[in-house]
Order: sequence, then structure tokens, then C-alpha cells
Amino acid sequence: MTLARSQPTDSFPEDSDSSESTLALETETIQIEHLQFPAGEGNFQSEMAHTLFVNLTSRPLHYLQKQDGKTHTGLYSHGDMLVTPANTPLFVRWEGNENCLQIQLPALFLKQIAEETLGKNGDRLTLVPTFQSRNHQLEAIATLLMAEVRQHQPNGALYLDSLANVLAVQLLRHYGTTSTQVPSYEGGLPTYQLNRVLDCVDSRLAEDIKLADLAGLLGMSQFHFGRMFKQSMGISPHQYVIQQRIERAKRLLKNSDRAIIDIALECGFTSHSHLSKQFRKVMGMTPRNFRAQKI
Repeated sequence: MTLARSQPTDSFPEDSDSSESTLALETETIQIEHLQFPAGEGNFQSEMAHTLFVNLTSRPLHYLQKQDGKTHTGLYSHGDMLVTPANTPLFVRWEGNENCLQIQLPALFLKQIAEETLGKNGDRLTLVPTFQSRNHQLEAIATLLMAEVRQHQPNGALYLDSLANVLAVQLLRHYGTTSTQVPSYEGGLPTYQLNRVLDCVDSRLAEDIKLADLAGLLGMSQFHFGRMFKQSMGISPHQYVIQQRIERAKRLLKNSDRAIIDIALECGFTSHSHLSKQFRKVMGMTPRNFRAQKI
């Protein structure tokens, strides 16, 4: 996962006199950027990624939008969305200060989700250009992604990739060229498969574990794996990894005098403050206070 301050070449708009782009988050499966612009207009096109724009303004903002040979005008409220498929030119003019979340999924990733998760032809199942739409599930995912952009210490690639998989499935379900249903999986993972995944997590806690790595162990799609794992464990893969990192940190804090920053890095946290933040969420105290306890 990378953090970037620079505005990507396909960020929007290119014709505005001035713009402000906050920190972006990016993994192999998703790119997220919080965009803020003064009134203006601009062109946008991403050849290799599908884009979801989510309006974040506190009051409705008037837009004129053109894509796929169609024109739309209207007031976008907080949570209203615009879907722009890969390689689809988009023109937008807005009146007032724009504030939106730009979420991009690589076209190859969406094709993979269509084939491996939904069992569809990835060349035929793609997204339909859509103006001013509302979807509560997508809005909830966008809220979680926005929180990641705003956090000083993001949760890591495993969490973002999990959200990317759910986002891709929901986009294909609601904005796909053909109707589709999400397969249902019952019973969770067999014990031998679950143990294989748990052993992998235990041996790689210091690394930035990716959802694709865990799913690949079992030859499953990431979405399928995430659902089956949660049925087996009662929590998501991301939550399990955090849980195990905290447990290892607790053991090291009590059984060694190593510096907390060294413990943080060995347990897969990016810094002392990253460990402290997660530790306080789970234990209700800082690592230093935990180490000082007599118990």
C-alpha cells in the first residue's frame, strides 16, 4: 500500500484554475482520493480503471455532466454517486465548492471479480455509465474508505482489499451490464483449510498481509474466502490479523524488555503510535500501561 500527495494524471478536473487533493490511498485493487475543488469544470478519463465518485458536500451542489453521449443536470446531495466505467470520457461542470471521494478499481480486477466470484463472463459483465444514483451499501463502503483516507495510521492493505472486493461485487450487482446474484456459501472453511490460513497469518504477522495471499492459499476468490473465513471464525480476516498482532504484542510486552517500537514492528504495526492506537481500542490502555501492570 502506498500513500501519495501528488494528484494522479487521471484525477479530475484538469481544466480547473486551482485544486486541492488530500492524501490518497492505493493498493493493487483500489485507489481512493479525497478531491476538493472551487467552482469550475473539467474533463476526466481513466483508460484502465472504473471510477465511482461519491458526493460529500454538506449542501446540494448543482452539476452538469456528460458521458456516454448523454447529458445530465441536477443537484447532487451528500451520498449521491456517479459511475464512470473505464475508458469513458466524462465532462463535468459544477457551481460551488466541490467535495467528493474518487474511488477507482482496476478494470482487470473488476473482470476477475466477475469471473471468479460471480461466475460471469468478465468481457461481457462490466459497468454501465450512471448519473446521480443512491445506494446505501455503496455509501457505507465509501464512508469506511473515507475514514481510511483521513486516518493518520491506515489499517493496511488487507482491510482495503477486503473493502475493494465488496465494493466491486456491489457495483457489478447494481450497475452491471447484466443482472447477477451473489452466490451464497454455507458452512465456513473445512478445518484443514482454516488451519492452513491461521498458520500462514501466524508466520507472517510482521508483514503487510494481503487478502489475495490468504485466498490464494486455498485457490479461492478473495470475496468467497472473506465470507467463508468469517463464517468459520465469526470475524473478518482483517479483524483476526489485528487480534493476533495484539496478542503477540501483549506477550512481548510482558515477557521482554524490548523497546515498544521494536515490538510494534515485529507484530506488523507501522509505528509506536500505530500499535498504541490499536492496542487502546482492544485493551483500553496503552502498551506502556499494560507492561507496567503487575498481573
